[in-house]
Amino acid sequence: MIAGFQDGYFKSEDEEQIANKIAKSEADILFVAITSPKKEIFLTKYKDVIKTPFIMGVGGSFDVVAGFTKRAPLWLQKIGMEWSYRIYQEPRRMWKRYLVTNTAFVWLILKEKIRLSLSR
Repeated sequence: MIAGFQDGYFKSEDEEQIANKIAKSEADILFVAITSPKKEIFLTKYKDVIKTPFIMGVGGSFDVVAGFTKRAPLWLQKIGMEWSYRIYQEPRRMWKRYLVTNTAFVWLILKEKIRLSLSR
C-alpha cells in the first residue's frame, strides 16, 4: 500500500510541512527520489520528525523504471562510467554535478591524504 507521495520540486519553506506529512503517514518505508545533496540535507534535518524505519535515497531510479530516462549501455555500467552517459543525455542538468562536485570531492580526498601522510 502506498501511504503517500510528494514531488521533489518544493520550496525550503515547505520542508517542515512535508516532513510532518511523512511522519503522519506512519509509512514503514520511504523512498526519496530527489537530487543529492538536497535529499541528504532534508533527511538529516528532519530525521527526528520523520521517524520512518527504512529510508532509501533512490535518485533518478523511478525515471529509469518508468521509462522516462534510459540507462547507460551495459558496458558503461560494468566499467563504472554510467555517469558519463548521464552527462551525454542531460548535459545542462548534469555537468555541474559531475564536473564541479566530483572535482571538489577528489580535491578534498587529496588534501586529506596529504594531511595524513604529513602527520606520520
